[in-house]
Amino acid sequence: MGDLGGPAESASPIAQALRQYEVWWARLPEPIGRRPVMLLSRSSAYDYLTRVIIAEVTSTVRAIPVEVPLGRREGLRRACVVNLDNLHVIPMARLEARIGTLSPGRAVEVKRALGYALDWAELKDLTG
Repeated sequence: MGDLGGPAESASPIAQALRQYEVWWARLPEPIGRRPVMLLSRSSAYDYLTRVIIAEVTSTVRAIPVEVPLGRREGLRRACVVNLDNLHVIPMARLEARIGTLSPGRAVEVKRALGYALDWAELKDLTG
């Protein structure tokens, strides 16, 4: 997975303003290891949380409703997806470097995929 993310920024995640829907390098527990993840915790909570909700980013694209396509526009080197079936709560200290962010207009895609992952009907159809 080391070739998915673009150049790393040098500042520590603690010193930066973390935002929901950003893509970061993270050190996940073995056997997963280091990989890109998307931050899902609400932006206002990063000031006081020590653990955050993330979803794994993977180059295994299955084109299923729990996935949201990502790529160069989000700072990744190749086409991949954030998979909302693979959620974790991790210590903020496991975040290593910001890769990029999802454009604000695409947040609804993450919410819809989460609706499918959790089988929440009210999030599956967000066209209204």
